[in-house]
Amino acid sequence: MNVEHTESMTDAAPSLDELKKAAGRMSNWRERAKAAEALGELGGQPAVDVLERLAKNDPVYRVQQAAYRALTALGVEAAAPERRKGEPIKGTGKILLRIKKSLPAGHDYAAFKEKLKNMRSDVYDTYEGDKDDEFDAWLERTWASLSGR
Repeated sequence: MNVEHTESMTDAAPSLDELKKAAGRMSNWRERAKAAEALGELGGQPAVDVLERLAKNDPVYRVQQAAYRALTALGVEAAAPERRKGEPIKGTGKILLRIKKSLPAGHDYAAFKEKLKNMRSDVYDTYEGDKDDEFDAWLERTWASLSGR
């Protein structure tokens, strides 16, 4: 007898605690967005509480949108998120300048980008999610404009 395997019986949906942890991982906006979707499928007041926090406070607009969609799918009245003006993380300029100064003189953009990704994955991830397709151009322009090495 040949039985097709489609999904393991042991594959369980993530628990509320697992989804809360995923929703709080600031170094991975994609994981937070997926957690928002899963919380919307899970439902219940604890899930709604996390979704409301994400919709109002997440620094990445796409995560806010995912949380908002999940809330409305659950029938919760929520204000649609608006893209914020300004910097998602305060002090980013200083952070980027410190990273640039920590690199050897004459370093290239690729070295700067890699060091940022390794040292401050939260900053890297937030701006990658916020800037979308413009991220690399923005980061390279910012790197070039920083004083220092």
